[in-house]
Amino acid sequence: MYPSAIVAAAYLIGSIPFGYLIVRLRGGGDVRETGSGGTGATNVTRRAGRGAGVLTLLLDALKGTLVVLLARRFVLAPEQTAQWWVAASALAVVLGHIFPVWLGFRGGKGVATGLGVFLLLAPTATVFAALVFLVVVWRWRFVSLGSITACAALPVGIWLWSVLTPQASVEPLAPLLTAALLGSAFIIYMHRANIARLLSGTENRLK
Repeated sequence: MYPSAIVAAAYLIGSIPFGYLIVRLRGGGDVRETGSGGTGATNVTRRAGRGAGVLTLLLDALKGTLVVLLARRFVLAPEQTAQWWVAASALAVVLGHIFPVWLGFRGGKGVATGLGVFLLLAPTATVFAALVFLVVVWRWRFVSLGSITACAALPVGIWLWSVLTPQASVEPLAPLLTAALLGSAFIIYMHRANIARLLSGTENRLK
């Protein structure tokens, strides 16, 4: 299959707005009219409850995992080139979630989908980033701050893992680190309103 077709399919899969659909099916209207205006798990929880939020988290993460599996299976290219196409597909599914074609390019922030992507591409670094998230949320009670710091920690974790255990790296570093840096940058950018509220002291804490 043409690698560009895989990247396009990755974007379309990422665009599936699970949070939006779950809230609609529960009679909660448009989840984007609540809180941050996103379709992710945190905002779905505010609109439709914790169960709906957990389901959204799992499905959004599954999108990322599925795309990586499909890209690894169907990209037909030399090994070194194939890794760049896998990285491009990983980035495309995150961008699809953030800018879904089905919802006028207004979706979520990409955290859960990125989690699903990098659990396969860089599991150790992703666990490290997840621990950073948990510690930050536990200490300061801001989900947004936890997400931002975890995204910043992910590329660092990937680089450290490659330096400390070069023989254990499954993916070539350059495409993997590029996908992590760009994906994290987009996700942090999508938290710009949260950053402004954090700086002004008006961000909602986790209860």
